[in-house]
Amino acid sequence: MKKIMFVCKKNSRRSQMAEGFANSLGKGKVEVHSSGLEGSHVDPITVEVMSEVGIDISNQTSKALSDFNPAEFDAVISLCGCGVNLPPDWLSRDVFEDWQLEDPEGGNIETFRKVRDQVLERVKGLIGQLS
Repeated sequence: MKKIMFVCKKNSRRSQMAEGFANSLGKGKVEVHSSGLEGSHVDPITVEVMSEVGIDISNQTSKALSDFNPAEFDAVISLCGCGVNLPPDWLSRDVFEDWQLEDPEGGNIETFRKVRDQVLERVKGLIGQLS
């Protein structure tokens, strides 16, 4: 089973969405984690827009990338263009992608929904690629 790490600056929005979708769509195919360059909190609007599509991420927490060992992961996905700030060991996994999706922070709920839908499409493609 492939292990995926989704990483963002704060692990509050985009990477939390990706973790929720990948856990749902990749059940039994992939093991999923998310983290941030620094730990923070899960944005309540992110929880809300994910629940709109039937995915409960209310129990997910924000974690720091430094809490994980890069050697344990097959795929590392940066959602924010922060790949340039990752330690080299994270960039040398079998799969590394930098999706560079807009941060919905400070935006209205429609912005969160737009980003959520973009994350969903990317996660579907990634799970297909890895399984």
